[in-house]
Amino acid sequence: MTEALQAQLDAARWLLADLRAAFDAGAGALARLCVVDGRLDGGKLDAQQVTSFELAWAGAELLAAQTCVATLTPQTQPAQAALVLLFTVDAASAVLARLETIYLEAQLPLAPLRATAADERWDALRRAAGGAVALEAAGRAVAASDGEVGPTELDEQHALAQDSFRRFSEEVVAPQAEAIHRHDLTVPESMLQPMREMGVFGLAIPEKYGGSGPDEGEDTLLMVVVTEALSEGSLAAAGSLITRPEILSRALLAGGTEEQKAHWLPQLAAGEPLCAIAITEPDHGSDVAGLTLRGTRVPGGWRLNGAKTWCTFAGKAGVLMVVTRTNPDRSLGHKGLSLLLVEKPSYDTHDFSFRQEQGGRLTGRAIPTIGYRGMHSFDLSFQDLFVPDANVVGGEAGLGKGFYLTMAGMVGGRMQTSARACGVMRAALRASIRYTGDRKVFGAPLLEYQLTLAKLARMGARLAACRHLAYAVAGMVDRGEGRMEASLVKLLACRSAEMVTREAVQLHGGMGYAEESAVSRYFVDARVLSIFEGAEETLALKVVARSLLERALGVATTGA
Repeated sequence: MTEALQAQLDAARWLLADLRAAFDAGAGALARLCVVDGRLDGGKLDAQQVTSFELAWAGAELLAAQTCVATLTPQTQPAQAALVLLFTVDAASAVLARLETIYLEAQLPLAPLRATAADERWDALRRAAGGAVALEAAGRAVAASDGEVGPTELDEQHALAQDSFRRFSEEVVAPQAEAIHRHDLTVPESMLQPMREMGVFGLAIPEKYGGSGPDEGEDTLLMVVVTEALSEGSLAAAGSLITRPEILSRALLAGGTEEQKAHWLPQLAAGEPLCAIAITEPDHGSDVAGLTLRGTRVPGGWRLNGAKTWCTFAGKAGVLMVVTRTNPDRSLGHKGLSLLLVEKPSYDTHDFSFRQEQGGRLTGRAIPTIGYRGMHSFDLSFQDLFVPDANVVGGEAGLGKGFYLTMAGMVGGRMQTSARACGVMRAALRASIRYTGDRKVFGAPLLEYQLTLAKLARMGARLAACRHLAYAVAGMVDRGEGRMEASLVKLLACRSAEMVTREAVQLHGGMGYAEESAVSRYFVDARVLSIFEGAEETLALKVVARSLLERALGVATTGA
């Protein structure tokens, strides 16, 4: 690392430490505004939604910058260090603005924030790491890297997996992705069967149950690496295929009976049947506690009546994990929910109607969407559909535990979604590098213009930061930690994917708006990422901000 870069790194460390202290003070003040009798109060939290949203985003940007800076060593390549420092400058600018909003609302003095903003070290860092000269140099380095930014050193097992699935994504997925998107096709067997053979569907399932995951502990990093690689070829047709079996398999591992694990896990690992997750209802999006699809006990099982929506891959799937209200007492909220496994035929069509011998019926209709085509999300209608007692996850002991078992899979789902976002960003960045190198405007390649290089630099810096954070949080999850951080990286990476793909379309000009251009697909696909696996607003308010405020309250109470 050069002397100049070392000086920037020292300034970045000072800046982030200063911002962390200011953030903690702001979180503490906001927590005190939301307390009744020493505990966070729901009504007071709702009265601070705007400020809490800013807190969640400031926490995401600050943690990402700190995580990136912590990776820098004297051996770090200058180009990678420059991207980390560029992201730090951009993130710090956003954090300062967000903290000012929080301080104003909490009536904290603004002097500490203004002192940081006025410090000469901050000015010098912005100029050195985020000025025009630095952006131009970073953009050239990103172009030369062909999008290989962020963590580049993996152990042999993960490196081999990354190489294998990137090659599969490029050779098998990408050539079929445009047709699947433009003609709204269902993911074909020509893609699914090779993925079964590669063990994709069993990554979260222990080897003793027929999967490729470890029998002891977890390997979230492998899940992230594989998902990222597949998403680069197609988010909808490949990158999202792993999420549903992971959520169901984790629910079974957390609360299924031994008979259920032995029966279902080997099948899920083999991708036969494929599965889908039915949680969302027409009047209840992220409000899981309010779900109403009811299960009525009958001899030998349950009858299901009600509706689900946004059930991805419900047509092709042979089994649905259905979050069902098995206790009619609505006052129980999420404690009245259970998980029931609904078996059905697999359909390639955009609508289906399944009638049981017992008289029940399940109908489904694919929801037309602007992107994320291939897996299709369905509206489902359950009419006296019979589910045997054997298909209640956990059996009699599992009744009322559906919410908790569903949440067991959501941390992994959010990690996967952050990886999907990184894969889409990498695809968009690489496409932009190639196009701007080939496309000539006013007699010169687009890649030779300073503004183009600045855009590529910021795209590369944001991708690098999201990858650093996702890989770091994967390690936390494997240690049994990182529930809030998994939500936080999902928050940041999904919004970043929108920003990066938007710039990719812009760099392509008119061609970027044409359906024949891959970046138009990346753009509309990326838009869904901030909505599913926890909508951005719910994630920020109910998970990230609440966790940050609880931590701040705990520190204030214990003095720790």
